[in-house]
Amino acid sequence: MTLQRDVEVLRAIPLFAKIEPAKLKLLAFTSEHVEYMAGDVLFNQGDPGDAAFIVLDGQADIVVQTAQGPVKVAQLGKNDIVGEIAILCDVPRTATVVAATRLDTLRISKDGFFNLVTQFPQVGVEIMHELASRLHQTTQQLTEASAKLRQLQA
Repeated sequence: MTLQRDVEVLRAIPLFAKIEPAKLKLLAFTSEHVEYMAGDVLFNQGDPGDAAFIVLDGQADIVVQTAQGPVKVAQLGKNDIVGEIAILCDVPRTATVVAATRLDTLRISKDGFFNLVTQFPQVGVEIMHELASRLHQTTQQLTEASAKLRQLQA
């Protein structure tokens, strides 16, 4: 993939849509293309957070380990970003991400990610929006699961 194509892909992602092309070119240049085959693991729950990944093509499953075994909690597709929580919070990975299909990603290092957020506060705002949306969705799912559990216990 060419640098110009990478910039076009990044511009299509809402998180980066408002960043000028020259800055996106720098981000694309300092990032790394990584391809995975179906079944390959991008990272495991508990690993240190060293990078975020943008899905350029394909799908990946987000899997959380529980006492009852692994549980698929979400699926990623084109233009989704994953891995930013461990970077932002400086905590171990909260889930395992597994390629569900052939997967093309753009890997943004922790330093590159923080440089981007520092230079472009709007990216930080977009990340907060994305994380707040995920938290809202998780809260709804937890509420529904709690209600079902109470019904079963009654």
